[in-house]
Amino acid sequence: MHHKIVRQKMIFSFAAIIITALFPVCPCLAAPPATPSAMADAAATDGREDKRGDSIIMGTIGEASNLLPRMSTDASSSEVSQHLFISLIKYDENLKIVPWAAESYEVLDGGLRLRFTLKPGILWEDGVEMTAEDIEFTYKTMINPETPTAYAGDFLMVDTFTLTGKYSFEVTYTSPYARSLETWMGSILPKHVLEREDFRETAYARAPVGSGPYKFKEWVAGSRIALEANPLYFKGRPNIDRMVFTTIPDLTTMFLELKAGALDMMSLTPQQYTYQAKDPSVAGHYNQFRYLSFAYTYLGYNLESPLFKDARVRRAIAHAVDKKEIIAGALLGQGEATIGPYIPGTWAYNAAIQDYPTDIAAAEKLLAEAGWRKDEAGVLRNSKGLPFAFTIMTNQGNEQRIKTAVIIQSQLKKLGMSVSIRTVEWATFFSQFVNKGFFDAVILGWTTPLDPDLYDVWHSSRLRPSGLNFMKYANKKVDALIERGRKTFDRAERKAVYDEVQVYLHEDQPYCFLYVPYALPVVSKRFRGIRQAPAGITYNMDDWWVPKAEQKYKVTP
Repeated sequence: MHHKIVRQKMIFSFAAIIITALFPVCPCLAAPPATPSAMADAAATDGREDKRGDSIIMGTIGEASNLLPRMSTDASSSEVSQHLFISLIKYDENLKIVPWAAESYEVLDGGLRLRFTLKPGILWEDGVEMTAEDIEFTYKTMINPETPTAYAGDFLMVDTFTLTGKYSFEVTYTSPYARSLETWMGSILPKHVLEREDFRETAYARAPVGSGPYKFKEWVAGSRIALEANPLYFKGRPNIDRMVFTTIPDLTTMFLELKAGALDMMSLTPQQYTYQAKDPSVAGHYNQFRYLSFAYTYLGYNLESPLFKDARVRRAIAHAVDKKEIIAGALLGQGEATIGPYIPGTWAYNAAIQDYPTDIAAAEKLLAEAGWRKDEAGVLRNSKGLPFAFTIMTNQGNEQRIKTAVIIQSQLKKLGMSVSIRTVEWATFFSQFVNKGFFDAVILGWTTPLDPDLYDVWHSSRLRPSGLNFMKYANKKVDALIERGRKTFDRAERKAVYDEVQVYLHEDQPYCFLYVPYALPVVSKRFRGIRQAPAGITYNMDDWWVPKAEQKYKVTP
């Protein structure tokens, strides 16, 4: 399901799962929009005013790890790389699949064959023309077992890849594959730059050569990543000269920078949105938006830990966790409770599942069945006298998740559990703890792609090192259902499959699914051309512009 790990969460030009930290840069993919508190002025200039110029300075809580597409699983990296690379097809503002680098594409033989024709004349930023050989190279890179990627699964479903011309190719599948088109939403890699590179060590991970609307300028470790407008972009140079992603690990500090005018864009916390953003220094200079994000936050367990191996224990915790209290306390109401890996209201969400009611007595009964009982001091212990004590880890600076952890800590104390909380800087948290399985429990988030395929996160084959199934969940029935769900294009059949998967996840509770937060981005009012749509607000950033009289930064070559 998903995605990349979220810091808050967002989705990029390809339909992959991404881990979020609480990415203060607003999500690209969102649920159908609510009315924003303010919309950017989009008055046309009739060509009388040059729209080019200025920079946009964006706050991000976590630093990117790798700017080569699909070589990382964090949202910070993808949020930057999506501006550097292009794909054959993409989702438009209404979440419909449309050509991007492709001149045309066809779905043939009942979905068993896809035919693509690339637009001629597309240039990499170094002036070399993109051809179908770049796409073939990307495909071969993704299926190479030596490539350090968590996203090979879609490409491994391809049976044959055949170049049919300088700009064309065909792929075939042995059976229908529901995510076949989404596969080719992945960014195209430059063969002439990377074909002799070791992807585990290449310097291009921190200074890539792309073909997107922007090109890499600089990366100051721990501080910022700067991009500049690409004059060779095939759809035309973007209006804004420069994009800067500024790393500020603390959201309170980030908000102070926003108030001081040092940032143009960030995602607000619920408290900032509800209270602090009313200050004239913010309300007078920034447009505010609000919509349900395509992401969810969860409490995940290391299923190899003796504490969490028994599903009865995990169900007991579900009975003790009061999601309404969490949403009210940690999100100030800016979110909705969820019971599974889909967003409430979307077609794949199983609305028939009833969440575990908050019931301490039911929780204690399940714990007793699993061999855990309170002693005279109220401490939960097993038959060997060992206390039920564990640590919840989450990423540093993520106010929502830290507050969520504190509330859960209090709620589980009623069961006699001793819960500690530890926060770690995002890059270290993910690389040294999550990826290596060095944790008891974590509070994290996933972005959720439009296609409901769950393979990368929930299939047992993804238990491998650096795979996205880092909770070590394995259920053969779930594996079989996931495999079945990706082999049909029939939505009704897929709906039945994913409904059943959600039932198993609800019973097994490898995660305690918590909530779907509202995206709360703010953007400086000097930026024009912003249009909120089902895809959020950043889908058309190439078209944003600032009137000459309001431009704040001058970029020198």
